[in-house]
Amino acid sequence: AVELTGLDNIVGKTIRKNDKPYQVIGVVKDMVMQSPYNPTVPTIFSIDYEWASIFNVKLTPGVPVQDALKKVETVFKKLDPDAPFDYKFADDEYDAKFRSEERIGKLARVFAILAIFISCLGLFGLSAYVAEQRTKEIGIRKVLGASLTNLWAMLSKDFIGLVFISCFVAVPVAWYYLSGWLASYTYRIGLQWWVFVMAGVLAVAVTLFTVSFQSIRAALANPARSLRSE
Repeated sequence: AVELTGLDNIVGKTIRKNDKPYQVIGVVKDMVMQSPYNPTVPTIFSIDYEWASIFNVKLTPGVPVQDALKKVETVFKKLDPDAPFDYKFADDEYDAKFRSEERIGKLARVFAILAIFISCLGLFGLSAYVAEQRTKEIGIRKVLGASLTNLWAMLSKDFIGLVFISCFVAVPVAWYYLSGWLASYTYRIGLQWWVFVMAGVLAVAVTLFTVSFQSIRAALANPARSLRSE
């Protein structure tokens, strides 16, 4: 609302609303009064004793809420003794505006955890199958002097390569859809590149943790037994 006046300092000035003069006693930051999907509109907070139905009250930080409410109720009853004293907190109202987003976030977390768990089961089974198929190769490499680290890296690198390919495909897709989703909000956060890097690092870590059990188990197996079985 201040921008519409064209004044740098409007405090103390007199403006007219509905042909009534009002003196400006303060300016507050932009507030999301309606839907968070829409930009804020110019708003004037004023007292009209004839038509007043809602009062916005700022409580002093550190003052017990119940004590403050009693004082507000006392003033309210002086203004209109017959009206019921109902109140709402701004925090609760803001929470209500974003309640659907909170539900979506909780569902996303549940399904993400479930997807990671199922993926780990698949990786565990696939790594066991790959290790079983390369038993003879592992035995020969171990006889020729391959260390545990060498064998672990040999069995893990193919899975890590698949993770890098999946990240290469998933990151642009996630960036596109997240950008479109955030664009529906007037006030929104920006997408940071490090979030996608961290997601890739976590994906690699989870893959290594899942695959390492089978890789190390195969690397520690007796090469004589594996070669004899072939």
